[in-house]
Amino acid sequence: MEISDLKAGVVGTGFIGVVHVDALRRIGVEVTGVVGSTAERARAKSVAPVYESYEALLADDSVDVVHLTTPNHLHYPQVKQALEAGKHIVCEKPLAMTAEESGELLELAERSGLVHCTNFNIRFYPMIQEAHARVRSGEVGDVWNVHGGYLQDWLHQPTDWNWRLEPDKGGGLRAVGDIGSHWMDLVQFVTGLEIEALFADMATVIPVRQRPKGEVETFAAAADVEREDAPMSTEDLAHILLRFKGGARGSCVISQVSAGRKNSTRFEVDGSDASLAWDGEAHETLWLGRRDTPNEILLRNPALMSAQARGVTSLPAGHAEGFADTFKELYRAVYRAVAAGEPGDDYPTFRAGHVENVLAEAVAQSSRDERWVEVTL
Repeated sequence: MEISDLKAGVVGTGFIGVVHVDALRRIGVEVTGVVGSTAERARAKSVAPVYESYEALLADDSVDVVHLTTPNHLHYPQVKQALEAGKHIVCEKPLAMTAEESGELLELAERSGLVHCTNFNIRFYPMIQEAHARVRSGEVGDVWNVHGGYLQDWLHQPTDWNWRLEPDKGGGLRAVGDIGSHWMDLVQFVTGLEIEALFADMATVIPVRQRPKGEVETFAAAADVEREDAPMSTEDLAHILLRFKGGARGSCVISQVSAGRKNSTRFEVDGSDASLAWDGEAHETLWLGRRDTPNEILLRNPALMSAQARGVTSLPAGHAEGFADTFKELYRAVYRAVAAGEPGDDYPTFRAGHVENVLAEAVAQSSRDERWVEVTL
């Protein structure tokens, strides 16, 4: 079977749902249809044919893979339904609202033999794959230090609003669950090291927000709407100290209230032989640090990159690839596995989603108790 023989259905027609549809079409997968919060809203997007319900999508025998881009609280029941229907699944993070739920989904998915993926797309920037290959080859030596952060400003103002601010829909953690999970997944992928303990300090710097009385889509402006006070219980920012198995130390700053930072994902890995660093706002480059020879800036160039990184880059050097391309390359890996008839090992599975749920709960406990917390999977 070829990837082009496969068909997908996408649940959710917001910002990320549309990105999923576009990425699937770019790798030759037919999108049979989408499901929105209402059929009317889905039709208004005009991105694909519309299913009247999630149940109607699952009942369509032509659909091989279900993509879930719905609010967080829906992931757990919707994943279970898809597994029961025998569908392969790509699920946005978080995989579930709690580690207990994500652990159950991981067990069910592994038992089913179906292909399952948690949508940690940032792994698929070509220079991330290059960093992964260089660390694994031993180029940086023993990893000593991993540091960086993930900064945004889309919730910088009290009038900024999204369903992620509502704990019953987004979960008990917000900044850490939404973007901190990406950062921790990313550095564990690049280094191959697992986080074994952490100390977290979270803060809510905007204690009361002005919630629109109507619905607002992610990243959409909502200036002229009626509003009401909404006390906040989830964090705007977090500082986290990390210990990795093997002895490496780490730290990160997570913030959704850093003015001017639209989507800044940064990390540096310091080792006994060299360092390397990546910045998502300059994602076509990888910084390579040396002690006794000149530092280097490696521009994305398939001719100079590892075979692993070349496998996820499509354009020649000097022709920028970006955020949308990471989804395309992630799905290429997932759909290769679907076409082969068994799960693969070159994309983030539900295990990655479960790990991030466990880490999130450790972050919450650490901040609440003001102490180090060991991470137990």
